[in-house]
Amino acid sequence: MNSQQVIIHVRFAPNGTVVQISGRPAKLTPHQWFDVLNARAGHAYRPLAGGRGVFRLTRAAVDAFRQEAATAR
Repeated sequence: MNSQQVIIHVRFAPNGTVVQISGRPAKLTPHQWFDVLNARAGHAYRPLAGGRGVFRLTRAAVDAFRQEAATAR
């Protein structure tokens, strides 16, 4: 993995709601941040065992999504 890549970790509750997600802007709930990432970069998501998953994105993409989310809400 190069230094420009970011891994965003996601943890889900048994009912499918997002309990925890890394890199989340303060004004978004965990599920809102997951929805933003899933809508913009769903191709970069990989499910893992145990109710977890990861997004593998570039730093520039994550920064752009954060900026977009901050101005949209």
